[in-house]
Amino acid sequence: MFSPEGPTLRELAVQALSSTERGYDLLAPKFDHTPFRTPDRVVDAVGDVLWRLGPFGTGLDVCCGTGAGTTMLRGVCRERVVGVDFSAGMLDVAREIVPKPPGAIPIDWVRADARRLPFTPKGAFDIAISLGAFGHFLPAERPGLFAGVRDALRPGGRFAFPVAAPLPPSSREFWLLRGFDAAMRVRNALWRPPFVMYYGTFRLTEVLADLRRVGFDVEAPALDALGHRPDGSPRCRLVLATRR
Repeated sequence: MFSPEGPTLRELAVQALSSTERGYDLLAPKFDHTPFRTPDRVVDAVGDVLWRLGPFGTGLDVCCGTGAGTTMLRGVCRERVVGVDFSAGMLDVAREIVPKPPGAIPIDWVRADARRLPFTPKGAFDIAISLGAFGHFLPAERPGLFAGVRDALRPGGRFAFPVAAPLPPSSREFWLLRGFDAAMRVRNALWRPPFVMYYGTFRLTEVLADLRRVGFDVEAPALDALGHRPDGSPRCRLVLATRR
């Protein structure tokens, strides 16, 4: 799961006993060599759909990390792209590694908490994305997070993010992630500051309801490029939320 360039077990332990923000500051230099980075095939699948829906003017990558999604977003926007993350370390890496080809539209990197997006005036963006970060938000925080993204979008603007299909309880991965979530709950009950990262709290039906509640119309088409399960259902869907 980790390449030789990834973090050591000791480094992971130190990060896990830090706050969420500090943990990602420490992880940032080796983040792209871990399984925590959204795979390129997912980024590309989302980008293909957005390319067909676009082009867009201005784009926002919420919880941009080291910029994989931001780079993709620049390919479907024509004016400006902004990457937002609360980890200064992740933004430092993004500034260093994201390509700057001649003539490319600018990318602004902004350090901010996604629950309190700082953009004024409201309605500045045509498209917002987020890839692989929602496990860092508790379910009670989602409506506020989604409302902040809504306010950053113009009326009719889109908010897009992938959601993987639930793992079957018969799979090894299902129990590994259940075990991880249980370990994180024990860690956060016994240790401060908390490190918020849960894999089992982002359920599609609940997420769609939260989006509708704060003022989005939503659809969730299959990301066919990522394949289907043996029963024919998609392995991943792309939530497309449109600001009313």
